[in-house]
Amino acid sequence: MNEHKTHTLEDIETLTRERVEEPRLYKVLLHNDDYTTMEFVVDILMNVFHKSQEDAVLIMLNVHKQGIGLCGIYTFDVAETKVDLVHSLARSNGFPLKCTMEDS
Repeated sequence: MNEHKTHTLEDIETLTRERVEEPRLYKVLLHNDDYTTMEFVVDILMNVFHKSQEDAVLIMLNVHKQGIGLCGIYTFDVAETKVDLVHSLARSNGFPLKCTMEDS
């Protein structure tokens, strides 16, 4: 007699769905300072975060007026890479721009 347990396709799909967890997401934020130019912030938003010019200007104004602005929400590795890239670009251009990530 066959002792192997057979599963239907529905059983397998259900088991697979139950084991898959969505990765945690992190907000990437820019912080206002008195030295980084608005133009540089817009450039960062367009080139690092792939924002349109209109969206980049709106986010930059939010950073300027509120002290902080949301650039995007990403998985940990992507968020960490973007924060590091912003810091690297800012430093190489002589700006103290601060970029952080936090659990969303």
